[in-house]
Amino acid sequence: MITLENDDIKVDIHPHGAELHSIFSKTNQIEYLWNGDAAFWPRHAPVLFPIVGGLIDDSFTYKGETYHLEKHGFARDTDFEVESSTATTATFLLKSNEETLKSYPFAFELRLKYSLENNKVALEYHVSNPDTSPMYFSIGSHPAFKVPLTDGGYEDHSLVFSEVENADSWAVSGNYLTTPSKYLDNQQELKLKHELFYQDAVIFKDLKSTAISIVNNKNEHGLTYTFKGFPYMGIWAAKDAPFVCIEPWCGIPDSIDHDQHLENKEGIIKLDGQQSWTVNQTIECF
Repeated sequence: MITLENDDIKVDIHPHGAELHSIFSKTNQIEYLWNGDAAFWPRHAPVLFPIVGGLIDDSFTYKGETYHLEKHGFARDTDFEVESSTATTATFLLKSNEETLKSYPFAFELRLKYSLENNKVALEYHVSNPDTSPMYFSIGSHPAFKVPLTDGGYEDHSLVFSEVENADSWAVSGNYLTTPSKYLDNQQELKLKHELFYQDAVIFKDLKSTAISIVNNKNEHGLTYTFKGFPYMGIWAAKDAPFVCIEPWCGIPDSIDHDQHLENKEGIIKLDGQQSWTVNQTIECF
């Protein structure tokens, strides 16, 4: 486990999946991240790469070949190299290898850089294509935040969007998206209740917001998750679980009518040879 710490916050990151395991505020003595209790969901904050969500039949086609790739990709279940670390920063590296090429036929270097500033955790995703041919990928976050954070119950908490939203939610059936329906109707706040997630995740394609806060009507404690540059959003919790996942995505599950050709997939990112791509997010605790 790699531990980062300053005067305000302490963070634990496991090299397996380069996954956040703890975000602890030293200022207010609150743990913000879900503890990974397998009775509900055994993960904390997996990184989704090289796909987000599921593929139809867990497979895709590229240049006439079919590849099997399970939901959310392999990065979350793979050990990363700790490339560098200091008291307040750490960079984790995953490179393509013989095993990844069996399910994903592209050379890549994926770096995740975590850093602390006051009561804020910053995360940078940096993808490089060392080959001369294009690569196609998606990437996303899946952190689970503890609810309730301190006082009250689940329904004493709300998600507050940084903008007033009018947005559809896309239904999920198995590994693919089906039909949209109106979900956010000229509103900035979504009150949490377990029933929101009984039909799986709530998925948005067209949010205007670049931040979502978790707020508690019993006290002033919560967090703000900022994710500029992520065009899709999933919100999810396991059935009746004491957490909520806020999931900024650069990519999205297959649509019901997708032809399974990777280069035609909605939200897929094309990265030309010898090029790199970066996106950032922050989690601020209060």
